[in-house]
Amino acid sequence: MFARTQRLLLRPGWKEDASALVAAIGDFSVVGKLAHAPWPYRLEDAEAFLAADRGPLPDFLIFARTHGAPRLVGGIGLAERDEGVELGYWIARPYWGLGFATEAGRAVVDIADRGLRLPRLIAGHFADNPSSARVLQKLGFVPAGTISNRACRARDSVERCVDYVRPAFARARPVPALRAGYDREEAIAA
Repeated sequence: MFARTQRLLLRPGWKEDASALVAAIGDFSVVGKLAHAPWPYRLEDAEAFLAADRGPLPDFLIFARTHGAPRLVGGIGLAERDEGVELGYWIARPYWGLGFATEAGRAVVDIADRGLRLPRLIAGHFADNPSSARVLQKLGFVPAGTISNRACRARDSVERCVDYVRPAFARARPVPALRAGYDREEAIAA
């Protein structure tokens, strides 16, 4: 599955993306906001991540569409959790504040709502990451009223996590120019 927005291409990661993935996520200010990513993030970590089967839910790398080769700017996906289906994402530091997380999030939420017809989504952010709270609110998530404790592998600690929920039909703005289902060759050309 692929998706395209006005500025972004969302596609599965391929083994050829390993070096770009290390360069994009290999910054403690990024990895320290994620639950499962190790620190330091090495090439073998990227290769293992890209080779892993994460099931039937969408899991994308986010590329900025350019006139030349697309640039890897982050990752986003849905994952099964005990509490429901969770939205997770990250953006490389040079691309913070450009709206890429919100734009990619709208595309994935649209897939969850319209394509997968999920009854609700959950998400969360470490309490020391208020920028992620703003992204989640723009996507129609509301605070669940709970704070959970979640392991952060990179920090080697347990951190407070603010929990969010997004009920079905609490739609964010429509996703412009979303197109799902084109093939690898089209993705490379985009």
